[in-house]
Amino acid sequence: MDLELAGKTALITGGSRGIGKAIARHLAREGVAVAIAAQGLDALEETAQELSEETGQRVIPIQGDTSDDASVHQMVERAVAELGRLDILINNAGWVARPSPTVEGLTNEEFFDDINVKVVGYIRCAREVAPYLKKQGWGRIINISGGSARSSGSYVHSIRNVSVVALTKNLADELGPDGINVTCVIPGTIRTERFDEIIASRAQVRGISPEEVVQNLVESVSIRRIIDSKDIANVVTFLASPKSIAINGDVVAAAGGSSRAIYY
Repeated sequence: MDLELAGKTALITGGSRGIGKAIARHLAREGVAVAIAAQGLDALEETAQELSEETGQRVIPIQGDTSDDASVHQMVERAVAELGRLDILINNAGWVARPSPTVEGLTNEEFFDDINVKVVGYIRCAREVAPYLKKQGWGRIINISGGSARSSGSYVHSIRNVSVVALTKNLADELGPDGINVTCVIPGTIRTERFDEIIASRAQVRGISPEEVVQNLVESVSIRRIIDSKDIANVVTFLASPKSIAINGDVVAAAGGSSRAIYY
């Protein structure tokens, strides 16, 4: 299937590693010129060079901080200047998952710092990108949420990821008449560069072995395997394409199926 993506451009926040890097790779393979943004310049430049050599497409590293208005403005301006236009925004930047405190242990600083980077950061990026997409009458915004949007266990993670879902629907209703589709993708626990570290941390908290943690994860997924970052990238690449016109304002769960859960 031709996804009709050749010649389009994209900005991906949190693009130097993990899901963001996988999305950048898949979009570039479809002929998309990509700008990847993150705070760490060294990792950005390394990833940009790797993906550019691998795919033959332009992959531009842009240092940026989604928690800062001025930084986001400069990031988007540079992406447009480098790429000539902007068609697709992938909102993916966020804090790495941290231990979940009790309500007594939750600090204002931890809560607001996390929300500022992911939720308000997504708003900042959409706010800056929207005028370019509206001017050309077409665009895609894809917001990466997280599995805690559908589960308890972490005040910060649940609230931030539910907020991303609500943001998605509001943007979709506002921007849909301008030819801009906005969707949300919810991954589960997936294999990225940090998978082993995450598993080790969970094992320590629960007092079980890393192997048991992995086995519990596998058994919680309907397809009985852990999803990889490239599996998420496949879904996002379709949503970024003109072929996804029928999907707007909705959530796409991409975790292999949560056993026994029914969502409606």
